[in-house]
Amino acid sequence: MDRKATLIGPDGQPKFGVFEHGVTHINHLDYELRSPMDRKLGGLAKRFKFNQFQFLALVSPQLIVGVAIVDLKLVSNAFVYLYDPHTKAFDEYSFLQPLARRTAIDLRPEDGSAYFCSGKNTISIEVKSGRRQLRVSLQSGVQISADIDESSAAPLAMCSRAGYQGWVYTRKTAAMFCEGSVAWAGKSYDLRGIKALASVDWTAGYMRGETFWNWGSMSATLEDGRRLGMNLAAGVNETGFTENALWLDGRLIKVDMVNFQFERYEPDSPWRMQSADGIVDLQFTPMGQRKEKINALLIASNFTQHFGVFEGEIRLDDERIAIEKCWGFAEDHYARW
Repeated sequence: MDRKATLIGPDGQPKFGVFEHGVTHINHLDYELRSPMDRKLGGLAKRFKFNQFQFLALVSPQLIVGVAIVDLKLVSNAFVYLYDPHTKAFDEYSFLQPLARRTAIDLRPEDGSAYFCSGKNTISIEVKSGRRQLRVSLQSGVQISADIDESSAAPLAMCSRAGYQGWVYTRKTAAMFCEGSVAWAGKSYDLRGIKALASVDWTAGYMRGETFWNWGSMSATLEDGRRLGMNLAAGVNETGFTENALWLDGRLIKVDMVNFQFERYEPDSPWRMQSADGIVDLQFTPMGQRKEKINALLIASNFTQHFGVFEGEIRLDDERIAIEKCWGFAEDHYARW
C-alpha cells in the first residue's frame, strides 16, 4: 500500500493535502515550530503545544456508544457514554488526569495504540492486523470489547493549516464493520448481532489556541443493505482542504464545504446540514446529548455532542439516496487550549 511514511519533511514543514492511504508516522518534533513573530520555539514548546485525541463510536438502532481519549499535555481526559434508543436509558462517565498522567496516544494513526487509566477505569485502543481494537473496563461494571475492521472503509486522511503557525492531521472513517460485545446495566449486546457499525476519528496537531467546530457523523445500514458513513465538519480544518466525506459500502466520496444551521440555545431543535456541491441535504433531530463545560485558567471547553437521527437526501451523480431515521451525531464545540 502506498502510504506516506512521515508528515514532516526534511525542511521541517508538513505536507498539506489529502493522503489516499494515510500517513504512517506523525513526526511532530521534526516540525520547525515558531511563534507568530517568527521566533523559533524549542522542544518543550513542541511537546506541550501538541494536542491529540481519538474518538470511536459504535452505532446501531439498538445501542449508541461514544468513547474518547484526549491528550492536551497539561491535562488529559476520557469519556464513555452509552444510550439505548428504545428505552432512552443513558449513562456517561468522564475522567480527568492532571499533566496527562497514565495517558498515552501513539503517533502512528494506522497501527498505533492509545491508553487512558484513572483508578480502576481503563480505556485502550490498539491496531492489530488491520483491526482497531477497543477495550473499556469501568469500575461501574461497563465492559466493552470491540474489534473494528479497518479494511471495510477507505480512510479520509488530510493535513491542513491551523492558524498562523499550526497544522492539524486528521484521519476519519465511518460505517465500518465491527464485532464484539458491550456489557452495560445488566445487559449484554452482541455488536455483530445488532449490526453495529463503527466510526473512528484520529486527530493530532498544533491546533489554534482558540477554536470551535461543528461536526456531523453517521454510520447506517440502508434499506437495500448497503452501508453509508458520513463525516462533516466546519470551523476547524477547512483551510484549503476539507474533512467532509461519505462512505458508500466503504468507498470514499469527497464532499465540499458544509453549512451547519442550528439553534445553539435550543438543544432539542433540529439541525440542517447542506453541502455546497448539493450532495448532502440532511436534517438531524437530537434524541440526547453529552454536555461538558470546563473553564480553567489555561484551558476551556464548551462541548455538546448530540446523538439522534438523520433524515433527508444524499444526491450522487448516478443516484439519489433517501435517508430515513439513520442514527448519528452532531457536535458544537468551543475550545481554548
